[in-house]
Amino acid sequence: MLSTGALRDHLLAAGLAGVVATTRESSLRRYRLFAARDPRVLMGLDPEGSWGQPELIALMADRCGVSEDPRITSGLDAIDPELTLAALDAFAERLAEAARRRAPVLLGTGHPHRLLGFYGGLADALSAAGCEVLTPAKGRRVDITTRFGLRTHNLDYVRGVALVRDPGARSSGCETGAHTHSPLPVRTVLAAAAERGGPLPELVIGDHGWVCGAGQLGFEVVGLADTDDPALFVGEAEGRVSVVVPLDDAVRSDYYRPLTRYVLNRACLSQ
Repeated sequence: MLSTGALRDHLLAAGLAGVVATTRESSLRRYRLFAARDPRVLMGLDPEGSWGQPELIALMADRCGVSEDPRITSGLDAIDPELTLAALDAFAERLAEAARRRAPVLLGTGHPHRLLGFYGGLADALSAAGCEVLTPAKGRRVDITTRFGLRTHNLDYVRGVALVRDPGARSSGCETGAHTHSPLPVRTVLAAAAERGGPLPELVIGDHGWVCGAGQLGFEVVGLADTDDPALFVGEAEGRVSVVVPLDDAVRSDYYRPLTRYVLNRACLSQ
């Protein structure tokens, strides 16, 4: 079993926590966009509170460990590994509870190139524990507005994890799909599940719009987020997201494998 100390060392060595690659400039820019209610940064969340940039900096300092000093406007962000570890423990508790209930679950990612393996490991373990891993709307078209204009994507699943692919992309278990922050994929998936009479997920696991979009609709959600993704942490603060794990969400995919082992051990789901 991977110990807490060993995982802390790994988080720091891999750049998942401690000083991370996300820049302060990127984070502050996204805090400004969130404060202006830019839908690209809201990711499907409709905030109840009045979240200006000062409030967001304070929240992210509390939930992630970034600097609370608004005068610091450049350099690299930092994530407190103790906050990451505590959130991973809470994340594992939610998985364990879903497994005890044999609850239907939905997993989806907007970071398939990095996080598909992490979620795939969770999906395998939850399925082995008797949870139905839902895969509705496979092949369904989703039109997503990007900085390049409206782009059509297709929903797909790899190892039980939902993602979107660019049109014409070869569908294969080895393909990792497209990066997206949009809540439209999860809305499409949940609508398709409802149309066919269920089941609906009792827990949604993911990142970006998969978390915020489902949480806004009242589903229990847990996920991962970087320091420039304030929407998930606002959702957590307002009670629409159960757990957010602060970490760098764009390091090498194999660096997340110890996190999978740690979470599954904590949830008593190791295979």
